[in-house]
Amino acid sequence: MQEICWHSKYLRRNMTVKIYGKGGVPFLIFPTQDAMSDNFENFGMIDTLRDFIDGGRIKLYCVDTVDQETWSNVYGDKVWRAERQEAYYSYIIEEVLPIIGGLPVAAGCSLGGLHAAIVFLRRPELFAGMLSLSGVYDAKFFFDGWLNPVLYDNSPTDFLANMPPNHPYIELYNAKKIILCVGQGRWEDEGRRTTAIMREIFNAKKIRAQTDFWGFDVDHDWLWWKRQMLYFLAQFLEEGHR
Repeated sequence: MQEICWHSKYLRRNMTVKIYGKGGVPFLIFPTQDAMSDNFENFGMIDTLRDFIDGGRIKLYCVDTVDQETWSNVYGDKVWRAERQEAYYSYIIEEVLPIIGGLPVAAGCSLGGLHAAIVFLRRPELFAGMLSLSGVYDAKFFFDGWLNPVLYDNSPTDFLANMPPNHPYIELYNAKKIILCVGQGRWEDEGRRTTAIMREIFNAKKIRAQTDFWGFDVDHDWLWWKRQMLYFLAQFLEEGHR
């Protein structure tokens, strides 16, 4: 594991990226809500993917978040929270992606899945694909129904729904691998609701995305995210890194 830390000009604080692996398909990994770059390691996901990492098939770039200032800061000023999230988006695009040096797959579980969807859907030319597990894609859910133009840009169910059907991004999306997966068990209600909305939008825009709804025993939990990650990872590796 390699660790890189620097002072972000967008976030005005030190941020860390942990890198696992020496080659293969790069993945930009967003942690679960409020977590940091050690999230995948702390919850055993790195061990789950160890054969792929050590075998040189994948390389993970795991990032920090500022979720406690944005999505989780429920008593904070909403305008400031939205602007802070936009600054985090800029940090990822302008500061993290250059150290990867290629087109990564944006991936994450839970709130990490929302982050992956935001960066991929806003800038598909910079990514090879997206893998989101148990994401919630409606930013208004975290802001008591409130929305302004800045938060709109970070709310996939809103900005994607209003994308013109002839937008050039549609063709870019269809050149990539897009997977959204959610269980139907405990704590998956909002993920299930918003994944269904995303499926409707994809169909309406003729975006060839895969939306999978797993069983009613599949909870919002690491046990299932590990199984899903292994299951879907094979699809990205089989199709190659576009």
